[in-house]
Amino acid sequence: MPPEVRVIGIEGVPEIQPNDDLGGMLVDACHGQGTPLESGDVLVVTQKVISKAEGRVINLEGIEPSALALQISEGHRRDPRHTEMILRESRRIVRMDRGNIISETHHGFNCANAGIDASNIPGSDTICLLPVDSDASARVIKQVVKDRTGVDVAVIVSDTFGRPWRNAAANVAIGVAGMNPLLSYVGQEDVHGNMMYTTVIAVADELAATSELVTGKLLRVPAAIVRGYPYEPMEDASIQALVRDPDKDLFR
Repeated sequence: MPPEVRVIGIEGVPEIQPNDDLGGMLVDACHGQGTPLESGDVLVVTQKVISKAEGRVINLEGIEPSALALQISEGHRRDPRHTEMILRESRRIVRMDRGNIISETHHGFNCANAGIDASNIPGSDTICLLPVDSDASARVIKQVVKDRTGVDVAVIVSDTFGRPWRNAAANVAIGVAGMNPLLSYVGQEDVHGNMMYTTVIAVADELAATSELVTGKLLRVPAAIVRGYPYEPMEDASIQALVRDPDKDLFR
């Protein structure tokens, strides 16, 4: 049989509340729709539901915007309190222009608005922050699945990022557990005998992007199973493997 990968959206998950057992809810939803998790699956979970479960949705009512946040927001539609939270969640500002903010988060991610947005959350005055430690979030879900079902799965936390030099956005991995997020071809020869010296594929990002085809943004499908991809198991997996070192960043 030729290689084949199947992607299955997980439906039937209720609105997530702080301190919910998200891993258990995903297991139940998989069983409920007749697609129980299997050993070797990759479970891709959207950042938004993880942030909800971890209490990373905040109300802006008590946020006092700084003078800088007021200045940046002037003439633009973003609430200055929202801008203030972007500044607080940023390690550094990469670029600001015409109300747009590209920042480096405390995780080391370079993204728009420190990964903060207000979509798919209830309330007109609330915003959602990234998880404090997305790898830890992934490990918790992986362990819950193991405890509840007895099967080993890899877990990816996905989020939607814009991309330099490319229009539109794509899902990427911001957390990982149980699998090597990279696939290296370095030291191998292609079919023509050419040695590969630098080719390393960000497979966690590719799996995250694939899952978005079934989760979407308006479908209320917060997670997906990727079945059939032969990932490399890794106990100490970390998304930091995908974060480029500053000394190798030519655009820093």
